[in-house]
Amino acid sequence: MHYMKLFFKLLKTLFGKFRSLRFWQKAILVALIIVVGWFVYLNVSAQKNSQIKYQTATVQKGDIVSTVSASGSVLSVNIISANSLASGIIKSVFVKDGDVVKNGDKILEIDLDFQGQQKYAQAWASYLSAKSSLAQAQATEYTLRADLFTKWDTFKNLAENDTYSNADDSPKLENRTLPEFLISQNNWLAAEAKYKNQQTAVSQAQAALNSAWLTYLQSSPVVTAPADGTITSLMYAPGMSIGTLDTGTSSSNEKVATIATSGTPIVSVNLSEIDVSKVKIGQKVTLSLDSIENTTFTGIVIGVDRIGQTSNGVTQYPAIIQLDLENAQILPNMTVTANILLSSKNNVLTLPAAALIQEDGQSYVKVPDGKGSRMVAVEVGISSDTMTEIVSGLSVGDTVITGNGQTTQSQQSTSPFNTGFGPGMRIAR
Repeated sequence: MHYMKLFFKLLKTLFGKFRSLRFWQKAILVALIIVVGWFVYLNVSAQKNSQIKYQTATVQKGDIVSTVSASGSVLSVNIISANSLASGIIKSVFVKDGDVVKNGDKILEIDLDFQGQQKYAQAWASYLSAKSSLAQAQATEYTLRADLFTKWDTFKNLAENDTYSNADDSPKLENRTLPEFLISQNNWLAAEAKYKNQQTAVSQAQAALNSAWLTYLQSSPVVTAPADGTITSLMYAPGMSIGTLDTGTSSSNEKVATIATSGTPIVSVNLSEIDVSKVKIGQKVTLSLDSIENTTFTGIVIGVDRIGQTSNGVTQYPAIIQLDLENAQILPNMTVTANILLSSKNNVLTLPAAALIQEDGQSYVKVPDGKGSRMVAVEVGISSDTMTEIVSGLSVGDTVITGNGQTTQSQQSTSPFNTGFGPGMRIAR
């Protein structure tokens, strides 16, 4: 440093006049020499001891699994509700949780109140009315079918006579524009249209009858199982009221119990815009539930909504996953975390993803050398959350830098009077 050269030149001059100096001047000179010597010693020592250490990792061979993570909830676990529209007091309960029932088996019986009796009677009347409507629709269908066959036969006989057909049964097109032919043809087509329309009316009447019957069953004082399965979540006991609010009016449909049927749970998770294009039907999935600790479930992707749903400017794409096995612990609306398997490779070169540097679409890593570090271009393959496959550019055992370098020795301030202790000390960050 320039100022140090000037300082030593000044000392040399003073030493030339050392004998002529007074005592206090000599003392000051000696003190300066000691301070400057100590300062030089500290700086030289710091330069020798100061070195850069790196956080590093070694390229290794191993297995790597690429996944997409998503969260969601359980949609269903093959549970059917046994509901009732009746109101009154529970008279008898015929089952308990865990009982296996068949479709139509009794679950409980209700002593109907006035509103319940009225609703039951109305449901029966609606059922009878729907049954009558179906019978009328079917009778009309029979009439229209007969009319269709009659008019078709009339048209067929007319079309096959010599006036409208040639000897080889080919049509005489020039005569088939005559009013007699057109009227007969249109009568047949109109009869056919009416008959087909009445078939639709019969289907509607049948659906209305089915609906009326189900409403009648739900209004009945006897609640039955809607399907084969196992009773769960039985909500009532004898003496309890059902379907009646404090105001004395009847409430809407009440769940009495649920029937667990055979089948595997269905889960819905939300994918991000980045991940949705990577997920395909048939991909394997591992799942975990917050409510079931230390257990991992497996499943498969069975559907992906690629239109998505946007809320507050964020678009999410639901994916449907079916679990491989049944589990009684899994209940509707439980929170689920899913890891969807995209691809996997065995015995490949792997490196922590933190070591990669992206520049202009090219991947690089830093490797240490004698003077610091240098950049090496690499080709990468699949990635997991923490590791990346190295296709080319590195070999097994190569060391790469994963973190920034740090100076291991504390740096001193430039003041010649700083001894390295106290407020004057500064640590390199």
